[in-house]
Amino acid sequence: MRRRLTLLVAATMCLVLLAFLVPLAVLLRRVAEERALVAATTEAQSLIALVGAADPGGLGLSAEQLAATSGRPMTVFLPDGTVLGTPADRSPAVRLAATAGRSLTVAGPDGAEIVVAVRGRSDGTAVIRTFVPRAELTRGVARAWLVLAGLGVVLLLLGLAVADRLARALIAPITELSAVSHRLAGAELTARARPAGPPELREVAGALNHLADRIQQLLQDEREQVADLSHRLRTPLTSLRLEAESLTDPAEAARVGARVDALERAVSGLIRQARWRRDGDAETGCDAAAVVGDRVAFWSVLAEDTGRAVRLDLSPGPLPVRARADELTAAVDALLGNVFAHTPDGTAFAVALRPRPGGGATLLVTDHGPGVPGLTGSDPGGSTPADGSTDDGPVRRGASSAGSTGLGLDIARRAGLASGGGLSLAPRPGGGLRVTLELGPPRAFTST
Repeated sequence: MRRRLTLLVAATMCLVLLAFLVPLAVLLRRVAEERALVAATTEAQSLIALVGAADPGGLGLSAEQLAATSGRPMTVFLPDGTVLGTPADRSPAVRLAATAGRSLTVAGPDGAEIVVAVRGRSDGTAVIRTFVPRAELTRGVARAWLVLAGLGVVLLLLGLAVADRLARALIAPITELSAVSHRLAGAELTARARPAGPPELREVAGALNHLADRIQQLLQDEREQVADLSHRLRTPLTSLRLEAESLTDPAEAARVGARVDALERAVSGLIRQARWRRDGDAETGCDAAAVVGDRVAFWSVLAEDTGRAVRLDLSPGPLPVRARADELTAAVDALLGNVFAHTPDGTAFAVALRPRPGGGATLLVTDHGPGVPGLTGSDPGGSTPADGSTDDGPVRRGASSAGSTGLGLDIARRAGLASGGGLSLAPRPGGGLRVTLELGPPRAFTST
């Protein structure tokens, strides 16, 4: 925008300067010509009195002296054919002046010829002739044009400097508004714009600040509601725990108790997450190796009950990632829960966790089930890059081809995006599905 404003001012000034300087240059040339012609005519007319009274000898001497003084030829043509002063032929202009008895100026490619008719002599009309060369007609014009061109360039540069300064003053508030909007898009809800610049930009800055305040208030209200809802779930959880402890079968009591513990951990994680975001605590991370190993061990019990073979390829920890432990736990539970929910009993699956180039980790969950209908090798099926974009694939929130809620993959996707990674789906060679969860490195690692 700054460049466009400068170009606009430059174009406008060029048009104005051309409209002003071109007529002025033409006028200067005309003035120079008129000045030279008037000077030559005045010198020629100074001989009129001598032509009517002086003798030819004195008249010739006066014409030669005047020619030597002015630097221009000065010739007197008498009616009897005598030529005095600078030798010259009778031109058509001289013959016309002698016949018609009037003075005239004839312009030519080499200069201007001035003839003055002198009447009153007894023998007829005498003619005084002088010639002004082209160089004298344009004397000083080139220098004047150079001065005008320099003045135009100086004015143009001065105008561009003023336009650039004004453009900077106009662009600076716009740049600041853009930076604040990007900070808000990056979840930095405390960012605010400083009202500056023209009234319209100050109004936009005020509207952006109002929007940020409103978003912050809405998010705070939403998190408060989530925290309140999660807190209300503690009472039925306590009842479930008491029911589990009252079971007579110790194994069954332990299994139900473990499920209740997992549910309680999820609820507690929601409460902590709502409080952390509400209070603006610093971002923390977790050890992905510890979390994935713990969750695979948890699901391995159910896999053994359903006849599923589990293969775990876990890189030696720690593998710090940006995601919090509760978020990563929810993501791993969602991915493994999908395996149990959408594949028949006895279907094997594998979990692999490897370091990610540049920091973070890559989690791979593959199964030998039927896969996702319509997903091919050339279609990544809802890949989610770090910018948060996603297509209308199985990862889309609420999308499900098996009658489920369609939230599992979206939970995992959000955990990946929050950590600076993403989620992608691809068919497994030989049948089945491969889910890849990319987890970015933490900004501040906290072991859990």
